[in-house]
Amino acid sequence: MTGIEYDDFLDLEYEPTDTDLVCEFTIDPAEGMSTEAAASRVASESSNGTWAALHVDEDELTDLSAVACAIDGHEITVAYPDALFEAGSMAQILSCIAGNIMGMKAVETIRLEDCYWPEPLVSGFPGPQFGTSVAHEKLDAGDRPILATVPKPKVGLSTDAHVQIGEDAWRGGIDLLKDDENLTDQAFNPFEDRLADSLAARDRVEEDVGERKDYLVNVTAETNEMLERVDLVAEHGGGFVMVDVITCGWSAVQTVRERCERHDLAIHAHRAMHAAFDRLEHHGVSMRVLAQIARLCGVDHIHTGTAGLGKLANEDTPGINEWLTSDLYGMNPVLPVASGGLHPGVVDQLLDALGTNIIVQAGGGIHGHPDGTHAGAKALRQSVEASLEGVSLEDAADDHDELATALEKWGAETSR
Repeated sequence: MTGIEYDDFLDLEYEPTDTDLVCEFTIDPAEGMSTEAAASRVASESSNGTWAALHVDEDELTDLSAVACAIDGHEITVAYPDALFEAGSMAQILSCIAGNIMGMKAVETIRLEDCYWPEPLVSGFPGPQFGTSVAHEKLDAGDRPILATVPKPKVGLSTDAHVQIGEDAWRGGIDLLKDDENLTDQAFNPFEDRLADSLAARDRVEEDVGERKDYLVNVTAETNEMLERVDLVAEHGGGFVMVDVITCGWSAVQTVRERCERHDLAIHAHRAMHAAFDRLEHHGVSMRVLAQIARLCGVDHIHTGTAGLGKLANEDTPGINEWLTSDLYGMNPVLPVASGGLHPGVVDQLLDALGTNIIVQAGGGIHGHPDGTHAGAKALRQSVEASLEGVSLEDAADDHDELATALEKWGAETSR
């Protein structure tokens, strides 16, 4: 008996069920191919189709076909039955919905834009352990944005210099010291030395200023090595780890999430390499979907952009943040991180665009302050507090020299 053919994967009358994973794509069909024909091939290749007609005993065939169920111009919707997926395996899910279809000849380009995750699929993932609650469970930020900084230059500093910059920033009002994406365990700044010395400095600052502080240390490595580093963070009394979630892979993130729960550690997700997937508007995987994956796999915060106010390419940061903090069958929300080219002069615009339920991270916008890191940290904290009080940054600068100097240097211009 002849098996499934391409036409079987297109049904514009189909209404997705509550258990379907529904994915939205933008496609550019190959030359000479209609959108309908391309859409059916996307559904086929990403589920149980093939290019040749088959002879299959239908009694031995489970119906796991995806269905291209809506077409609007170049936008198509594909519904996938829940039974197609292995519970709790993000690697397997992505092999379906963002796998071979990214290179198939039936389309010139294809971009996975959005996913609507059914409860049975979501229930297989842990989600964040803390999420937005880190502001009060692990820090003393309360209702204001959490403030973070990366020592600059982000690689090349000695351990002593790195720790001193962190201490200056903490004393100036920053909540979190953070490694950047490419600082892990190099000879100029070894991981365990940096971890131990930074947390010792944190303890001194906490005792002096009366605010909880912490350190987002980058544990990214081969998976087993990451687990050993997570254990070291717990041994030294840290409350957070940082993971480059895309470069190390989602399966590794899931493994780290499990180990972090043993130690009561929160996961800070850096998105390095995301633009390899999401920068092109017509091909790849959107940052919105990458953020969804990160939430399911269990990160507590993730970088999502600055709504055009920083140095990185603009994207739908408000929409991504809204999804990360929305209800998802009771799963904890994720705290979005705004980073990349921020400084005190754009904080009011940033909070207007994204709200206060975020982490604001500034690197050069703190350490590039003419009076140094401590003054730069104070200026950032002053700009946030003024914005929350409804006071213009210019008026606040009249009473705060650090903020005044920052505004004189950077104004309200965005970086690039």
